Amino acid sequence: MLRPKLPTMPQPTGLVTPQTPTVIEPTTITPGTPAPPAPVAPASTPPVVQLTPGTALALVGGGTAAVLVVGAVLVSMLLAVAITGASVAVCAVVLRCLLASEAKRR
Repeated sequence: MLRPKLPTMPQPTGLVTPQTPTVIEPTTITPGTPAPPAPVAPASTPPVVQLTPGTALALVGGGTAAVLVVGAVLVSMLLAVAITGASVAVCAVVLRCLLASEAKRR
């Protein structure tokens, strides 16, 4: 029913010349004066992190704040799920009562 239209490849315009292979000529290495050796840098040790009392206090405070924020988010999500479950249960009880009273009237 629906057929896609395939694009046609454009034809080259102008004069097209085939590429000729390039010739790579070998080079000769002539011995010369040796290069001076590179200077050797002394072995560097990784920097040592020193914790001052202020830095340690900031780290502890930041960690505590992160734990409190994550805990608050998790508790609020749990509370939202609990409230949703309770409301669905109440709706189910109300619907059951309505359907039961409807059946008794008949």
